[in-house]
Amino acid sequence: MKDASARLVASVKERIIVLDGAMGTMIQDYALTESDFRGQEWTDSPVNLKGCNDILCVTRPDVISEIHTAYLDAGARIIETNSFNSNAISLSEYGLQGEAARISLAAARLARDAADRFMQQNPGQEVWVAGSVGPTSKSLSMAQSIGDADTDFDWDVLAAAYFDQMKALIEGGVDLLVIETIFDALNAKAAIFASRRAMEATGVRVPLIISVTLTESGRTLSGQTLEAFVATVAHADPIALGLNCGFGAEGMMPYLESLSRYPFAVSVYPNAGLPNEMGLYDETPQVMAPKVRRMMERGLVNIVGGCCGTTPDHIREFARAAASYRPRPIPHDGGVMTLAGLEPLEVSRERNFLNVGERCNVAGSRKFLRLIKEGSIQEAVDIARSQVGKGAQVIDVNMDDGMLDTPQEMARFISRLGAEPDVARVPVMVDSSSWEAIMSGLKRIQGRPVVNSISLKEGEEAFLAHARDVRDMGAAVVVMAFDENGQAVTFRRRTEVCARAYRLLVDKAGIRPHDIIFDPNVLAVGAVVDSGDGSTDADELMQSRRSALDFLRAVEWIKTNLPGAKVSGGISNLSYAFRANKYVRKAMHSIFLHHAIRLGMDMAIVNAAEAIPVDDIPAPLRE
Repeated sequence: MKDASARLVASVKERIIVLDGAMGTMIQDYALTESDFRGQEWTDSPVNLKGCNDILCVTRPDVISEIHTAYLDAGARIIETNSFNSNAISLSEYGLQGEAARISLAAARLARDAADRFMQQNPGQEVWVAGSVGPTSKSLSMAQSIGDADTDFDWDVLAAAYFDQMKALIEGGVDLLVIETIFDALNAKAAIFASRRAMEATGVRVPLIISVTLTESGRTLSGQTLEAFVATVAHADPIALGLNCGFGAEGMMPYLESLSRYPFAVSVYPNAGLPNEMGLYDETPQVMAPKVRRMMERGLVNIVGGCCGTTPDHIREFARAAASYRPRPIPHDGGVMTLAGLEPLEVSRERNFLNVGERCNVAGSRKFLRLIKEGSIQEAVDIARSQVGKGAQVIDVNMDDGMLDTPQEMARFISRLGAEPDVARVPVMVDSSSWEAIMSGLKRIQGRPVVNSISLKEGEEAFLAHARDVRDMGAAVVVMAFDENGQAVTFRRRTEVCARAYRLLVDKAGIRPHDIIFDPNVLAVGAVVDSGDGSTDADELMQSRRSALDFLRAVEWIKTNLPGAKVSGGISNLSYAFRANKYVRKAMHSIFLHHAIRLGMDMAIVNAAEAIPVDDIPAPLRE
């Protein structure tokens, strides 16, 4: 990380830092013509270029430099590059998709030069350059929900466009990146993923600010609550997370209060009110500044600035106010796993236990398999809806069948789930033995999912590669008690494998302990299981009788010895040898869960519709 970037990380805790205001508003005041936008290079463009503000970094760099300087003189200490739409997808509207990296590089260098000049002229004043990264004009989530067949736009295309933009911004000298005006968290996840790759490619790590735009409903345009959005992007570990654009400073206040508990600095840069019938913004600096001041008085912000309609005069008033207030104290990370669909789901002892619906699994439900093979996707989605209606808090999706194109079916079904708000509100568990299928699913989930699963079966290198993919895609992860020697069956092997995996995930893959879910193997009672350790048949028969008890002991050991880790399991495996007697199976599951939950089990893959209260099981069978 650059020294300047490291100082910014420290500074947000020490004072309120002022961000600049709108770029577009200022450009409008120059009354530029089509020829200004075309310059000498694009005189023959078949498309009108007026309105493509980013291209001015190449054709009228003097204008952009003046605007940067005006904001610095007004008191801004972070200035954003004029690169909001400098990506191939947005620029394609002007036939300029091939110029994205060039324009981004020019934008970064203009802002860098302005910042360096200012610091030379004002010794002791440090300013930072933020690479502006907009949301593009398209939405991954909404394209999927309407079945958009635009083959030129998917996760990979979007991530590649963001990578080219961010790499050029970093090469141009920015101190941080601002992923802003986010209306779809799936787009934001693609941007976060691309930012990691751009930092790896340049060898330079820069902090991120992540800024979302809410509708008047308090949700993003693609339907997420603010709390679900935070859970979805928290894996980026941003220097600040906040709000911009939207409906003005006054309307943002309740949402700033909602952000106060999260372990990030809070940024806010509102519009100058709502646009009038002419599309202009009427709030003067004198009207807007008191509203922003109230945010500071209440200790809600670390970074403040302006969005649409704001000018250097607005920023000057904000800077005067900021000098009088302390920044919001940044709380410590509470170490709670939070998953998300359209709504958040905390996994904690206070919640007690999570039911993961098991019926959207082609290996576990003949009906679901038939519907998928027939292409009856809506009826398959209805199974998920029924599971949610009967208490499932997470939906497990598995398409592992030799007759299916597993990655394609995973993508198709998860995309369809995301279009059904009553189902999409809960998180998804992407369950497959195919890593291609898992990645295919992750690229289509707007919220924060769970990957089921990874293991040490193929050795440490493959294990860590998969773990880093999970981290970069923003998911939690289930880890099977399985290593190079096979499935862990005994208590000793279960705990040894889980302990080794935990250390690798935390120390080498950068996975937070509370995002790890161990599955210590729920094995069938009454069926001999090969332990893989050379035991005799008699030993293995004896071990099979202890298998469920050893699982329970392993749950207690993990919760005691691997801080933060969660425990899950596939409960239907337990009673597989008794599959001719449905009631006995249900009773076994209920008794087993009763003990497992008491010992600390956090979740399980179950059929939520078939749970039997323990007290309703006849006493002899219960015993």
